[in-house]
Amino acid sequence: MKIKKTRGVEATKSRTGFLFVLPWLIGIILFFISPLAQSLYFSFSEVSLGDEGGLIFDFVGIKNYKNIFLTDGNFTINLRNSVTSFIYSMPIIVILSLIFACLLNQKFKGRIFARALFFLPVIIASGVVMEMITSAGYGEPVTMSLGSTNSYMGDMIDFNEVLSKLGFSEKIVEFFSKYISEIFTLIWSIGVQIILFISGLQTVPSQLYEVTKVEGATKWEEFWYVTIPSLRNVIFLNIIYTMVELCLKEDNSVIKQAYTLMQTQVYGKSSAMLWSYFIATFIFSGVILFFYNKLCMKRWE
Repeated sequence: MKIKKTRGVEATKSRTGFLFVLPWLIGIILFFISPLAQSLYFSFSEVSLGDEGGLIFDFVGIKNYKNIFLTDGNFTINLRNSVTSFIYSMPIIVILSLIFACLLNQKFKGRIFARALFFLPVIIASGVVMEMITSAGYGEPVTMSLGSTNSYMGDMIDFNEVLSKLGFSEKIVEFFSKYISEIFTLIWSIGVQIILFISGLQTVPSQLYEVTKVEGATKWEEFWYVTIPSLRNVIFLNIIYTMVELCLKEDNSVIKQAYTLMQTQVYGKSSAMLWSYFIATFIFSGVILFFYNKLCMKRWE
C-alpha cells in the first residue's frame, strides 16, 4: 500500500510564503528585468535622439563613470552625503522602531489609538497631505534647519542655543544639531517597522517571560536574553526593508541629480550615477547584513 507523505509545518509555511512572494516575482520578471538591463547598457553608452525618432546608442565603455567621478565634483559630494546618511539613518530607524514597538506592545488604555498614530505618517507620507504639511503655505518647502522658525520644532526649542550654552564648540554644535534634526524626520518613516516589530513581539512565547520571572531576571536582562533573540529574524527583515526604503528616498541628492540629467535627456551619465549609487549602497548593505548574521544571528540561535 502506498504511504501518503505528509508535509511538516515548516514546509507548509515555506510553500505559503512562496505563494505570497510569487506575484512580486512575476512582476520583477515581466516589468523590471528588462528596464534594469537597459539602464545598465545606457551607463556604458552615449544616448541621443535620432532624426527620425528613437534612441541612438554609441558604446563608450566606462567614459561616463570616469566623467562623474573625475570631472563632476557635485556627484562625489552627493554620493558621499547619500551613503553617510544611509549608514547612520538605518540603525537609528531600527532602534527607534524597536523601542516604540516595545512600548506599544504593552497593555494600556488607548493602545489602538497610539498604534494608529504612529502608523499615520505611512499613510500620508506620499500624498497631498504630506506636501501641505511640509510646505510653508506659500509653495515653499519647510526646512528642517534647527533654530529656523519654519522647522517643525524651531518655534519651541533652539537646539543650537541649548548646545552652545552647554559649552560645546561650534563644530560639535553643528554636528549634533544636524543629527538631532534628522531624528524628527526619521520618526515619520518608522511606521511599517513598528508594525513588524509588534507582530514579532506577539509571537514570542509567554512561557519564556514566565521563566525569567521565576529565575529573578530583571527587565533589562529579559529584554536582551529573551526579546532580542526572539526577534532576530524580524530585526533582519526590518534592516532589509529600511535599507531599501532609504535607498529610494525622494530627497536623495544622487537621485535628484540623476533625474535632473534625465529631464535634459542625458541618459548615459544619469544611468552611470544611479548604478554607481546602487553599487555603493549594495556593498554597504552586504557588509551590514554579513556582520549582523555573523555577530548576532549565529549568537542568538
